[in-house]
Amino acid sequence: MKLNILAFGITKDILGAAEKEIVVMEGISVGQLSHILETDFPQLKQLKSFFIAVNEEYAEGDRIIESSDEIALIPPVSGG
Repeated sequence: MKLNILAFGITKDILGAAEKEIVVMEGISVGQLSHILETDFPQLKQLKSFFIAVNEEYAEGDRIIESSDEIALIPPVSGG
């Protein structure tokens, strides 16, 4: 299935675009997607952290992704 990944902040720079379409197997979990993204874009591993949001909510690693879901990469946020 095709997923459209939205990227923000530093993750946009790493993916090279604000949106990236990738093809993954049906029934993929957020954890599996994270692993695929880290393999395809090794610079993601260098971040202190990044989160994956599904339909505008932070998602746990075991959540199953549907083709209609909106996926977003949320970079680490610093405050002060």
